[in-house]
Amino acid sequence: MHAKIIGTGSYLPAKTLTNFDLEKIVDTTDEWIVSRSGIHQRHIAADGEATSDLALQASLRAIEMAGISANDIDLIIVATTCPDKIFPSTACILQDKLGIKNGGAAFDMQAVCGGFVYALNTADLYIRGGQARTVLVVGAEIMSRMLDWKDRTTCVLFGDGAGAVILQASDAPGILAAKLHSDGQHHALLRVDGSICDGVVQGDPFIRMEGQAVFKFAVTVLSRVVDEVLTQAGLKDTDIDWLVPHQANIRIIEATAKKLGLSLDNVVVTVADHGNTSSASIPLALDVAVRDGRIVAGQNVLLEAIGGGFTWGAVLLRW
Repeated sequence: MHAKIIGTGSYLPAKTLTNFDLEKIVDTTDEWIVSRSGIHQRHIAADGEATSDLALQASLRAIEMAGISANDIDLIIVATTCPDKIFPSTACILQDKLGIKNGGAAFDMQAVCGGFVYALNTADLYIRGGQARTVLVVGAEIMSRMLDWKDRTTCVLFGDGAGAVILQASDAPGILAAKLHSDGQHHALLRVDGSICDGVVQGDPFIRMEGQAVFKFAVTVLSRVVDEVLTQAGLKDTDIDWLVPHQANIRIIEATAKKLGLSLDNVVVTVADHGNTSSASIPLALDVAVRDGRIVAGQNVLLEAIGGGFTWGAVLLRW
């Protein structure tokens, strides 16, 4: 039995923050941001808007495309770094907002920007193991609430949004191969150190990043994990129709495509309009490319991401 994606959905908050807006609040310029990241704007969640609210809108659109009822979903996995609460999980809150009362499982997955590929691989294993038939996988983030707006190395990069997919058991090929990795010795290179103790935030609550070190590590391991999933599936670089990478930085995307020998014409790029939405970035980009007709049935689509931890991985699927 295979796990096949039958629906996608995405949601972006209405408010946008352009590079020119950022010029007014931090020492930066549109030229500086674009040259280093490729980002022109990002979306910012409204006051009172929760991660589960973003996840709900993306999920409803994926459910509609899939042509199913919410109560057909017997597992929900939400990849997020920005949960609504410490507990219960955002997945449980989303389950309630969707009105699902069938007793199916729901849980969050925390692998930062690598979260969606981790969650997708987990959903695949649940379906292959017969423990679920219809799974909702969501990447949803409100990264803007963890930004130090005086730190131009991070505040210009991140945005808010959500993306979702519906997977269902199928006899037809779906997810062909997947590989996940982590290396905790690099945890200090991309982090948020803050924690709560006795009702008070202890430590630095903002995103901190060693940009150059992250870039070098990302390019190396992403090309390696792509080779791993291609070998696992018995395919070659030339068999990839579309690369849908984590939308962190246009330079990482270009370097990864070059190592694979892929033209940028075969890479789905949304970072200019969305910024880095962490675990939401791949499902957001995937939904854009499915809805505009670029990705069609029978094509091989490669998803890959790296996030703090470090965590990284890739999923190869047949659309």
